[in-house]
Amino acid sequence: MKKPSWIATTNGSPLRRAGTALFAGVLLIVLAGGGGAWAQQPAAAPAAPAPAAVANELDPKALDALKAMGAYLRTLKSFSVRSEVTKDEVLASGQKIQFASTIDMRTRMPDRMRVDVNSDRKQRQLYYDGKAVTQYAPRVGYYASFAAPGTVRETLAVAADKYDLQIPLSDLFFWGTDKSGIGDIKSAIVVGASRVGSVECDHYAFRQDGVDWQLWIERGKTPLPRKLVITTMDEPEQPQYTAVMAWNLTPSVEDKTFAFVPPKDARKIAMAPVAVAK
Repeated sequence: MKKPSWIATTNGSPLRRAGTALFAGVLLIVLAGGGGAWAQQPAAAPAAPAPAAVANELDPKALDALKAMGAYLRTLKSFSVRSEVTKDEVLASGQKIQFASTIDMRTRMPDRMRVDVNSDRKQRQLYYDGKAVTQYAPRVGYYASFAAPGTVRETLAVAADKYDLQIPLSDLFFWGTDKSGIGDIKSAIVVGASRVGSVECDHYAFRQDGVDWQLWIERGKTPLPRKLVITTMDEPEQPQYTAVMAWNLTPSVEDKTFAFVPPKDARKIAMAPVAVAK
């Protein structure tokens, strides 16, 4: 894939330039989920493979796990996912600073989505009601909108291509389709059994140009992504992005959840397409 997006890269650019990202400009954000800061608790302690032995390995079991996860995600008609995220940012001095955020996504397929981001430095909200996308920054009171297509997946593409707006967790809507980018993976290995909180998972590691990433997929009938770690390899500091995800597959989502009603003191600003903004 380009770079996976449901995780934002540690330097602020999305993994898949269409995948984990931040709201652009005044309305900045980005992606991933969890129900608490769960620590990985390996159920077993498999011997770590020697790096030289796995550098170019494409284990079919690891790739099949990605495909099965994607196929399952495509069956979901509605869901909510909460991501607890930690992200390294690198100062000009080379020192790494870690920031935390929480991302809540609520979705009703095929044409409703809401994303709420709360971080150490920003608070952002995104609404998609099937007709328009609106970004709102509560702390500063600004919002901006643009007309959107009739499905979540089409809207994500327009947001990324026309407005350079990378919606958090957007890769969740592309896995299991011909846009997943699975062919860009250079290395895929099975690490072994693991836990994310109380959830039994299988742990996988992948490599593609400039990025190493790890994924914990829930075992059983609901192969959901539960944890993601991304390491940016083409920077000397190798900053990391970690997201832990908690899922609700039977959320209560009414139409009003996805409809933006501007507060009285909110101010509307224009969202310029990328070509205009440049």
